[in-house]
Amino acid sequence: MKRFFLASVTGIMLGAVVTTQVAGPLLAQEADRKASVYEQLDLFGDIFERIRAQYVEEVDEGDLIEAAIRGMLTSLDPHSSYLSPDDAADMRVQTRGEFGGLGIEVTQEEGFVKVVSPIDGTPADQAGVEAGDFITHVDGESVLGLGLDQAVDLMRGPVGSEIIITVVREGAGEPFDVSIIRDIITLTAVRSRTVGDTVVLRLTTFSDQTFPSMRDQLAEQVEELGGLDNVNGFVIDLRNNPGGLLNQAVRVSDAFLDAGEIVSTRGRDPQDGDRFNAEEGDLAQGKPIVVLINGGSASASEIVAGALQDHRRAIVVGTKSFGKGSVQTVMPLRGEGAMRLTTARYYTPSGRSIQALGVSPDIIVAQPPRREETEEETPQRGARSEADLRGSLNNDSLSEDERRLIEADRAKAEASADLREEDYQLAYAIDILKGISALGPEYAAALAAQKAD
Repeated sequence: MKRFFLASVTGIMLGAVVTTQVAGPLLAQEADRKASVYEQLDLFGDIFERIRAQYVEEVDEGDLIEAAIRGMLTSLDPHSSYLSPDDAADMRVQTRGEFGGLGIEVTQEEGFVKVVSPIDGTPADQAGVEAGDFITHVDGESVLGLGLDQAVDLMRGPVGSEIIITVVREGAGEPFDVSIIRDIITLTAVRSRTVGDTVVLRLTTFSDQTFPSMRDQLAEQVEELGGLDNVNGFVIDLRNNPGGLLNQAVRVSDAFLDAGEIVSTRGRDPQDGDRFNAEEGDLAQGKPIVVLINGGSASASEIVAGALQDHRRAIVVGTKSFGKGSVQTVMPLRGEGAMRLTTARYYTPSGRSIQALGVSPDIIVAQPPRREETEEETPQRGARSEADLRGSLNNDSLSEDERRLIEADRAKAEASADLREEDYQLAYAIDILKGISALGPEYAAALAAQKAD
């Protein structure tokens, strides 16, 4: 019993020694870290006072503190930022689909402003600004060294006023100026049309309007074609779509999936992660889908493309997307301002992060550069056929209705060929759906069943 007591005392003493040896340094490190933080805050206070007292001109104290907050957030990544009360109000208006400006989504790279994408039909789009362009000057003033918010502020101005931006474009020999007239930007979240037997859904942004507008327009276009049996497939055009609201990306993806994960988000703390799953119900009812993307497709667009690609629900065509795979949370602050903070990365259903990598298309199809027509160019005359020969025999095996049907099909094929001159990538997507349709409904059904498995 005495030996047991001595052993117990010895064990307790050894435990106390070990605890002291382990916990002591950890507590010391924590104390040192806190001391270092307070020293840095004291340093900030010293610099703040020196500026107030000795800077060559009198400065506004509020502006100094706001600049420090902006600098702290922008040093984290290109998407974290401080929103002043005015900026926060503008952001809330923008997510509702109407705001004033040029109509471009921008980020910052190597000190310059980089265009993620111009928005369809906006002044920037009409002026010829392209995804991937670098803006180096605004009205002759360099943006190098400015924060993204400061550069964006330079581009703001009264509706109807002119702005001249200097652009550096890959493949262009020299920087060039682009004149843009500022205007009210009214975002049409979805535009739709039919090309032959294909329904084309052009999604320009992910605002509050996107899913309900897409759902309603899809139904209208299907009805215009005479029902889903007459539709050979759908094209979801996400080119130059800079993204937007996460919940809208989830709803758009869910619209074409019956089950399975759509996207997951993972923050620094594993408990802060989230997972979004599809519910039963496919608006396209298993019809083939082609998704179009390019370097201007970012964020929410990449969620949709990645989800439909991973579930083999769609063929992704185009060029590699932008690669913005991070989630920003807007946190209200005192004084009506807000903070946009990167809080997580998002992952496609297969577990891949597209941050800085983008979504790679299943079929890479580049859009040819726009070619200006010259006066010397003349339309080529169609090749002569048997029907053009004098005295050729008539085809007596077709009824008048059959002949009209063949002529209608030929007109559709010619319209599709003409589309290649206007939009080669879209024409390619439509040709894929026509090819699947040509193999017959049995093939399409087998394809849908394979994707479901």
